[in-house]
Amino acid sequence: MSFNVASWQTLFIHVNIATMSQGGENYGEIKNAALAIAQGKIAWLGTMESLPAYDVNNVDVIDGHDQWLTPGLIDCHTHLVYGGNRANEFEMRLQGASYEQIANAGGGIVSTVSATRIASEEQLLNSALPRLKALHNEGVTTVEIKSGYGLDTENEIKMLRVATALAKHLPVTVKRTFLGAHALPVEYKNMPDEYVELVCKEMLPKVSQEKLADAVDVFCEHIGFSKVQTEKVFQAAKQANLPVKIHAEQLSNLGGTELAASFHALSADHIEYLDEQGIKAMKESGMTAVLLPGAFYFLRETQQPPIDLLRKYNVPMAIATDENPGSSPINSLQLMLHMACTLFRLTPSEALAGVTCNGANALGIADSKGKLEVGYDADIAMWNIQQPAELCYQYGVNPLTLLVKAGNTVLSR
Repeated sequence: MSFNVASWQTLFIHVNIATMSQGGENYGEIKNAALAIAQGKIAWLGTMESLPAYDVNNVDVIDGHDQWLTPGLIDCHTHLVYGGNRANEFEMRLQGASYEQIANAGGGIVSTVSATRIASEEQLLNSALPRLKALHNEGVTTVEIKSGYGLDTENEIKMLRVATALAKHLPVTVKRTFLGAHALPVEYKNMPDEYVELVCKEMLPKVSQEKLADAVDVFCEHIGFSKVQTEKVFQAAKQANLPVKIHAEQLSNLGGTELAASFHALSADHIEYLDEQGIKAMKESGMTAVLLPGAFYFLRETQQPPIDLLRKYNVPMAIATDENPGSSPINSLQLMLHMACTLFRLTPSEALAGVTCNGANALGIADSKGKLEVGYDADIAMWNIQQPAELCYQYGVNPLTLLVKAGNTVLSR
């Protein structure tokens, strides 16, 4: 894709650019640079010295005063839409209650499912909007939202409709993931195979028919679904021509990631217990590893993801909030950047790649988002920082000064 200078609509000058064009190796820096936008796309970028002559009367020129441009941030794993909250369980745990005691008191995912089922679409939308706005205010221009708290056809569809509607209220691209195989609803207790049949034969076809999902996910774990059950869901997704993702190897190593690799899945997420064989499978199938430091932190886990092995096999690592009411009620991707470095020992360049180019990989949109390159969507964040590492180094002072979505300024400070 090429653009002539006459088509330019917006031009950033005197900026530094982290293009993220080389993944986690470095930031793809261009210092003392300029970047032009046309028709919602990046039309040109390079050094100020190489900037072509342009018509100042037809271009909106923004002087960045040596600030940094990055791609708009991507939160590639969230559960933003749900009813109620579980603050009471948080307090109970800290007072010594066990998981079993909380569950027996009607807590755990059952409580979120109950609250989600009784909530209307409008109520779910109104509760999710502040969560999405918090991410957007930190530079997020693309977010993935999973279902999985309805656990029946009507309410899974309701959640996905709300996820779709969120994009009409804020300038954020929303990718929707059907996670009907998240947990067993109470009405299917001790009947997991029957529930998987419902997911495959009724839920997924209706979700596909209404075009409410961009991907299908499964929680493959001892407390979730087996490899055999997961494969059935993946087969149904394949028939619906939807790509798959997997929650895998979070609590044990069931081999879910290898199974997902055989279906050329977009990503495997959590993966604290993933072994070298699983990582080789990810590499061979081109999958992305999605790391979720918020859940690791909130649950006070000790088993870290196999970062060194992921590096050894050059598997892309994405970073996401995993925003959800039970294990990561955190609405800050900037905090995830910080935690990815402090808890998982990623380098700042790896972490930033995790919420830009590699986050795009995890959603199957790496050909249009996550990098600052000619022809890519003009989703751009401008930061009042002196070096990109500051985005990971300091937390609590938001350095975002300007946010551009599809070429339009949507936030300015």
